[in-house]
Amino acid sequence: MELEKVRTLGDSGRFDLSCECTTKEARQKYTEDSISQAALKGVYTAHITDGRTVKIFKTLMSNACTHDCNYCHNSTTCTKKGKKFQYTPAELAKVFMHLVKHNDIHGLFLSSGIVKDADYTTDMMLDAVKIVRNKYKFKGYVHFKALPGVSFDKLKQAREYASRMSINIEATSAGRLDEFTSIKEFKTDILRRQSWIKRLSPQSGQSTQLVVGAAGETDKEVLKMMRWEYDNMSLHRMYYSGFNPLRDTVFESKKAAPKWRAQRLYNVDWLYRVYNYKFGELNEVLDDEGMLQNKDPKTLHAQKFMDRPVDVKDAGYEELIRVPGIGPKTAKRIINVRRSGKNLKREHIHNAGAILKRADPFIKVDGWVQKRLRGW
Repeated sequence: MELEKVRTLGDSGRFDLSCECTTKEARQKYTEDSISQAALKGVYTAHITDGRTVKIFKTLMSNACTHDCNYCHNSTTCTKKGKKFQYTPAELAKVFMHLVKHNDIHGLFLSSGIVKDADYTTDMMLDAVKIVRNKYKFKGYVHFKALPGVSFDKLKQAREYASRMSINIEATSAGRLDEFTSIKEFKTDILRRQSWIKRLSPQSGQSTQLVVGAAGETDKEVLKMMRWEYDNMSLHRMYYSGFNPLRDTVFESKKAAPKWRAQRLYNVDWLYRVYNYKFGELNEVLDDEGMLQNKDPKTLHAQKFMDRPVDVKDAGYEELIRVPGIGPKTAKRIINVRRSGKNLKREHIHNAGAILKRADPFIKVDGWVQKRLRGW
């Protein structure tokens, strides 16, 4: 096995965020063998469909690509032509199962550059996953990345073997995607494939990724697309990748997105998806140019619309979760403490998990209210 191939294709997988991954495990050094060392940058901790936290191997099938995405190192427009690698299906299956055996890996996240065309590449990916499932009897998590333009038949086959499928929308609209590439068509190559995944995977849902800051889109455009995705595509999660220009790409001279921008979009996404804020409420935390500030949007909303402190002794669940520093689990714990007959004190709120530094200006506890600068 060519170790540089394992290292390069595993490292390239880091650009796709469409799973709940961290790099904590990847920083650990495996000393057992050369394949494990080579695969190190492709190993992540992930929170998968059934709620478990496991280690997965993220990799590309190939880093060769016929597409011309202006921000990508694998693009045909990239002026630095790095070495191109491609697994055979048997090679990839062998590497993955080696990691399963020696490094306690429980999942595979498989994507690829476009070799020849989407169906040809998907066939290679499918063959690798079939070997993993049928020959090696692997029953764990497999995330299969659908490629733009892939046929329905190939996606239908992938669904038989994948735990979850996804495709990246990349941009907020067809016009914005045109800033990235002259090849991919937003509605047919991407959104139509999303609708197919929705039809094929109604239970597991799907995820997607949006590149933030490369095409000049506003946060208002991002949030509008976020709402449409959650409302129409049975989306499990949307991931926001802050644009960072890479050398030798067409976009190398573009300004990077502020590091905090993606995080604030995740904050607003959480308010919509978990806290059930209405879309119009989210617009209220945008500035006149349709952009978010580098401030917690839940706090900004509370400062703007809470006209009196929330009395925790009788506030309902929906009121409590609108308080900065109080999330769904904390709100339920507070209600449970009340049901036990206790007279709520600040220590009860703290022990329930509230971040009092954030919550204090917006709550009334046992008759006590923290005075806000502009008052109530």
